[in-house]
Amino acid sequence: MNDLQFADDVMGRIRARGGRYNERAYLFLLGTIEFLQSRLEVRRHVTAAELAWACRDFALQQYGLLAPVVLAPWGITLVEVGLLVTQPGDHESDFNAVYEFTDAFGESYDWQGLRGA
Repeated sequence: MNDLQFADDVMGRIRARGGRYNERAYLFLLGTIEFLQSRLEVRRHVTAAELAWACRDFALQQYGLLAPVVLAPWGITLVEVGLLVTQPGDHESDFNAVYEFTDAFGESYDWQGLRGA
């Protein structure tokens, strides 16, 4: 399967769910997973906390100061559309209390990254 076929398949699965979620949110999360996996020594199943922190880091890298504004309205459930799978010990509640959204995107922005821009 080439990249275009893969992209069409992914978007088809997302659209089949009735447009409940922003398509960009799904693509962002898939990008986050690749961002996270590329930083691991071996591709593997990741924890909710690892994914949540990777979402934060990837969002700050992609959107900078606008990250909280971009992410706030998105609701994402990639498992429901068959793009991710869970392991027996995984629970949606694993994402609870990883961090507070407003705290995670508060003063932690890397201002030095803007100097070279």
